[in-house]
Amino acid sequence: MFAVAGQTGKSGAVDDSAQVGQRLRRAREQQGLSLREVARRLDISASALSQIETGKSRPSVKTLYAIVSELGLSMDELFANPDAKPGRSSASAAAQAETANGSSQDGSPSPIVQRADSRSSLILDSGVTWDRLTAANDPNVDFLHTTYHPGSSSSGSEKLVRHNGREYGMVLSGELELSVGFEKFLLGPGDACSFDSNEPHRLANPGAEPATAIWFVIGRRQSDPRSLSFDGD
Repeated sequence: MFAVAGQTGKSGAVDDSAQVGQRLRRAREQQGLSLREVARRLDISASALSQIETGKSRPSVKTLYAIVSELGLSMDELFANPDAKPGRSSASAAAQAETANGSSQDGSPSPIVQRADSRSSLILDSGVTWDRLTAANDPNVDFLHTTYHPGSSSSGSEKLVRHNGREYGMVLSGELELSVGFEKFLLGPGDACSFDSNEPHRLANPGAEPATAIWFVIGRRQSDPRSLSFDGD
């Protein structure tokens, strides 16, 4: 199950996983889409999507990217943000207004600093944790502190993922195995990478210690969720 909202980990991040399913369901309903219709578009079962929306199961990174792409959400909108209004029209308009004016809808300045002890966190399937590093919703960038526990990966089995955008990352501790196309790289502390997210890719922790990294994904929105997965072979 999703962890309980409000739980605080060692990093001080507040686990917001329990609210993810609710936000996904609210965004789907605001767009007038049925559970079965979205599941059909994503090529997953309606029961699997229902379990994610009700918090009974956690999505993998691949599945979460597919759902938010289908619903036109930024990853930021899944984290704690009481001012966010999920959905293609309302969320995009609010985010664009903030970006253009440097202030929120009520006229107050957009927050600048995200304190370490109050950032929101998502715990995903297979032992991956994302902490949001932006102080407010940014529709153009996913800015994350990621943790991959031993044996965890960004997608189930050996599947590779692709989506719109470009990724930039730097490993802080531990080791991450990065697969991009037919190439594999083992990244250690201080190693950095950048690649086109349209290239099939996968992140995994083959080591015995947790791996942490800072990760940017720029321009991910409007990806085609039907083209997110590739077999590792």
